[in-house]
Amino acid sequence: MSTDPGAAVFAQRPWFAANELLAFLLELAALGCLAWWGFSTGDGWLPHLLLGVGTPLLAVVLWGLFAAPKARLRPGLPLVLLVKALVLGGGAAAVYGVGHPVAAVVMAIVVVVNTALAETLRRGTPTAPVGPGATPTASAGPDGEPAAPDGPGGESTAPAGPRDAT
Repeated sequence: MSTDPGAAVFAQRPWFAANELLAFLLELAALGCLAWWGFSTGDGWLPHLLLGVGTPLLAVVLWGLFAAPKARLRPGLPLVLLVKALVLGGGAAAVYGVGHPVAAVVMAIVVVVNTALAETLRRGTPTAPVGPGATPTASAGPDGEPAAPDGPGGESTAPAGPRDAT
């Protein structure tokens, strides 16, 4: 059995895992679509090569800097969503550009639904250990959510729950 906490989250939430897998496959598909568009755009071998390699390469750099789970820069959610819209939406636009408008619309709808679900499900990902016999850590509240930070005198600023009332 794995001791990786991420594996436990996936085991406890299979829909979350399936949506994350779909997100990864959409990212790969967007890169492939950008390359397809690049290699079929322009006249001559040089524009084909530059656009076919350069467009997905630019998308990879943007993704790695801003949108990847371990991105080098940690921007806020609006910038992350903007980069995702550029890369994933660019993939759908590329499909449209090579002459497949229905497939482009389907891809765009799947991207929007997947991204909305991913952001919603990630916010609900437990931060405490999950599974049978797991106990919340000191930094987690009784419901598994992170506890509120302590006040100036060390007292807890978390609202009193039924177990806290005396």
